[in-house]
Amino acid sequence: MGVNDRPRLLLIDGHSMAFRAFYALPAENFSTSTGQCTNAIYGFTAMLINLLRDERPTHVGVTFDLSGGTFRSEAYPGYKATRAATPPEFAGQVPLIEQLLDAMGIVHTSLAGYEGDDILATWSRQGDELGWESLVVSGDRDSFQLVDRNTTVLYPRKGVSDLVRMDPAAIESKYGVPPRRYPELAALVGEASDNLLGVPGVGPKTAAKWLAAYDGLDNLIEQADRVGGKAGQSLREHLEDVRRNRRLNALVRDLPLEVEAQGLARGRIDRETINELFDALEFNTLRERMFATLGADDAPASAVQDVIEVTAVDVDDGALAGWLAEHACAGVVGIDVSGHWGAGTGDVDFLTLAAPDGEAIRCEPGSLGADDDAALAGWLADPAALKAMHDAKGPMLALAARGLELAGLVCDTQLAAYLMRPDQRRYDLDDLAERHLGLALGAGGDHQETQEALDLGDDPGGQAGPAAMVRARAVGRLVPVLDGELETTGQLGLLRELELPLQKVLATMEERGISTDEDVFADLHDEFDAKVRAAQAAAFEAIGREINLGSPKQLQGVLFDQLDMPRTKRTKSGYTTDAAALESLYATTGHPFLEHLLAHRDSIKLRQIVDSLAKSIGDDGRIHTTYLQTVAGTGRLSSTEPNLQNIPIRTAEGRRIRDGFTAARGYEALMSADYSQIEMRVMADASGDETLIAAFNSGVDFHTVTASHVFGVPVDSITPEQRSSVKQMNYGLAYGLSAYGLSSRLGVSVPEARALMDDYFRTFGAVRDYLAEVVVRARAQGYTQTMMGRRRYLPDLNSSNRQRREMAERMALNAPIQGTAADIIKVAMLGVERALGEAGLSSRMLLQIHDELVLEVAAGEREQVEAIVAGAMSHAAELKVPLSVSFGYGRSWNDAAH
Repeated sequence: MGVNDRPRLLLIDGHSMAFRAFYALPAENFSTSTGQCTNAIYGFTAMLINLLRDERPTHVGVTFDLSGGTFRSEAYPGYKATRAATPPEFAGQVPLIEQLLDAMGIVHTSLAGYEGDDILATWSRQGDELGWESLVVSGDRDSFQLVDRNTTVLYPRKGVSDLVRMDPAAIESKYGVPPRRYPELAALVGEASDNLLGVPGVGPKTAAKWLAAYDGLDNLIEQADRVGGKAGQSLREHLEDVRRNRRLNALVRDLPLEVEAQGLARGRIDRETINELFDALEFNTLRERMFATLGADDAPASAVQDVIEVTAVDVDDGALAGWLAEHACAGVVGIDVSGHWGAGTGDVDFLTLAAPDGEAIRCEPGSLGADDDAALAGWLADPAALKAMHDAKGPMLALAARGLELAGLVCDTQLAAYLMRPDQRRYDLDDLAERHLGLALGAGGDHQETQEALDLGDDPGGQAGPAAMVRARAVGRLVPVLDGELETTGQLGLLRELELPLQKVLATMEERGISTDEDVFADLHDEFDAKVRAAQAAAFEAIGREINLGSPKQLQGVLFDQLDMPRTKRTKSGYTTDAAALESLYATTGHPFLEHLLAHRDSIKLRQIVDSLAKSIGDDGRIHTTYLQTVAGTGRLSSTEPNLQNIPIRTAEGRRIRDGFTAARGYEALMSADYSQIEMRVMADASGDETLIAAFNSGVDFHTVTASHVFGVPVDSITPEQRSSVKQMNYGLAYGLSAYGLSSRLGVSVPEARALMDDYFRTFGAVRDYLAEVVVRARAQGYTQTMMGRRRYLPDLNSSNRQRREMAERMALNAPIQGTAADIIKVAMLGVERALGEAGLSSRMLLQIHDELVLEVAAGEREQVEAIVAGAMSHAAELKVPLSVSFGYGRSWNDAAH
């Protein structure tokens, strides 16, 4: 075995590095929506990914310290006694790191009575004896004594991302002693973090000089009476401290460990468990880094238990037509499309089809013979030819750009996976294949075997062809498995009758886009930019100096030092200056600096939105957003590139941005159709509350009627303040609104808010009972369910962590209501698109923004379109109260507001 081929041990002091990560990353910036702090986990994992990528170890071991004492604290009770208590934000993060290591196939261990560095020392010695190379990652300088020709310490210089390689030369250069002498130097100098006091007045240089002159600490102690000067006198007065320090800083190298160095070989990566953990921790970017760097191929393969045969068929002239004729009705054909798509269009490079019998064929549309081209177009458009894809909407756009219609899609494996696990944030085909088929995708390499493998037969297409065939075949194999699980949970109809048809409608809407007026966006940019500069100047004038208004540190100096304002919530970096804190301070103090600072932030946000929209305008003068069906756990659609759902509507300035969206030439106007209080109507139906139902059926303003019931006064006597307070209750009760939250919204005391809530729920008792029952039922069965059967799984309802449990309870209140509303508007969209087509109208649906649809109306079609939309939206579901739809009409989206 050559020197470069020998095994490489990566040994990590887990507690040390987790603590460093915790302090390197602000806790307030790293927490999940359920309140779990994640900064230590994030920093540790990021470091580990980099180490595995850069060092490529064959064996990895991680140690953690146990709570309680060690032999060192028993020998010297003052050992580490000055260390502060463990921050509560750190608690609970180490067990999650250990779970992650298990999923990554990495050994971790602890040993009662000893520190993690002792375990690292033992593993390092074992590796040394085997002639292996060892890399020790630790923030404890005691680990320097392990350094030799085989062992290097990677010591963090800053945080956990900047690691310095401490080999024998580096230690001698920095400290003036070889590694074996470093603990002797440390015994003389002391280690403050361990509460080991050294010889007063003796620093590293003096200690190194003494050790060199006397050939080590033992000789120095024996001849201490010969050391002159004040330093020598100090040494003699503290010899017992030095002896104690040396006893305690010596690492134990012969521990009886259950797993020795040879047992630290890296195991198989469990992608499913990693995905579940990263979903819970909300580590989306870090997940991408991990799988891009490591992937399932990074681990050694296990034994092959099964073989899937994928036989590649050559695409000779006429072969595709014959293949399609043979397989057209033989079952579900898996499809993989390679190409690019986005902004309502795309293109196809290759199309790969895999039949249930294992035969796969790959073709390049546009390069086929006339017969094959016609056969492919006919087969794709044939609803009787059953097909399946993964994440099909983008490929639909690419196919459409080539004039190819896709019909007969009976499964999109991404959508199916989303319905089964709506709070998972990643639905890669690789993960689904591993989870449901025990199959690791990857053709053309040496890492195909995990629990199953793929036999590709002859490969006429190099690496890309077999990989695409593997994916297409995996899609086909996933269909019956996913369909079966959805059928068991009663959600197969949601996939086939709602999500798949909607996917096609969304693709059509993306292709259409919406017309824009670039001049409006340009004028708004200039206007908002001027307001940014004016607000900045006014803010500077209010405090008499210029600062960086985007710097939290400088803002803290102004607010809490210069202006002596009440302190906000304490953070690691000082006191928070987020929007909520600044608004609360302004409400309390009314200081003009805060007024101008908030105006500055608002104008910057509006300018950024306008700039983002202007950059998204295509060559056709239209914006083509992309709709996402698999992001929101409740089933609501999301919009991206650009996000049209974040355009402000509550302020006059924000609404003006919608002036930039217009009806195109050849169309008369835009129509906006919006559900009125849809979530409250769903609440009335679900709870069966007779008073709430009567309020909707009264024909009078809903919030006024409910306020009348709550306050016990006639409708015409309700004040604007009373209506506003009950409106906040109406909109907040399905989101777990607390008395504190209501008090913040209304600007009243918490007791006043609690009294208002008590009055509200005395009036609407069935609503109170329904909300309580929702949480009880969800806790018992583990999920909530919408009217149409959409599930949302909430395991944190039984969490021992109070913050996570309470967040899950709020989700349990919200999911059935918001999810049902989302399902209803999806049904309405299908009805509108179908009815417009059947009527042969030119008018068309362009956007869906939460509970609103935006249509482009052709001249002379307004009344007919309004009737179609009203019918589809109002009859999308049968509730105990009517589904009310409001309409607006105008040349721009803002003009169409109502």
